Amino acid sequence: MTEPDEQTAREEAASRLFSGPVDFLLSAPQLKFLPDPIVPELAFCGRSNVGKSSLLNALTGRKAIARASVTPGRTQELNFFDVGRDEEEGALPLFRLVDMPGYGFAKAPVKVVEKWKALVNSYLRGRAVLARTLVLVDSRHGLKEVDRAMMKMLDEAAVGYRIVLTKTDKIKASELEAVADKTAAEARKHVAAHPEIHRTSAEKGMGIARLRAAVIADALGEDWAG
Repeated sequence: MTEPDEQTAREEAASRLFSGPVDFLLSAPQLKFLPDPIVPELAFCGRSNVGKSSLLNALTGRKAIARASVTPGRTQELNFFDVGRDEEEGALPLFRLVDMPGYGFAKAPVKVVEKWKALVNSYLRGRAVLARTLVLVDSRHGLKEVDRAMMKMLDEAAVGYRIVLTKTDKIKASELEAVADKTAAEARKHVAAHPEIHRTSAEKGMGIARLRAAVIADALGEDWAG
């Protein structure tokens, strides 16, 4: 197949996978509550109002698998979701998505915020099955210092990550192009950053199919075909 045909096939296979089982597993307020590290995991992080829950819902094709909140900082734990089912391994999922606490604008006491930071940092640095982290960035604002701090931490922990621009339907095409170019230029300075900058809109569905395919490739390998 040509490259466009291959990409279309991957996106269709990814859509089929996400149309299957996607189930909430557990919330972990501390490391001791993490599930056994038995399948690949992909973590989603970003500032508290970046649209992480909406993107997770769009990615999985569910209306409310991840709760969106008008109050920034509502997610205070690591939330795990099982995706797919490995028929050869019985009840095991194919991989897991991890919804991480938002950072930056959390309306919470300092001690609580520090507790979140410790949980996130410990998870990212020590989780052997973590296949990739997705750093979500509001396209209307571009990279902020808190995003750069997260990227630096991921670089130092040798955790590969993709940068995902969210809410791209909220800005003009020319502005989006400028933000994407600037973000890509900054990403090239980070050793753990994937070169592709994903442009998405959970509301309009823009970029979701391509991101689904990328997520599955990260979790199951480039050769996975459904």
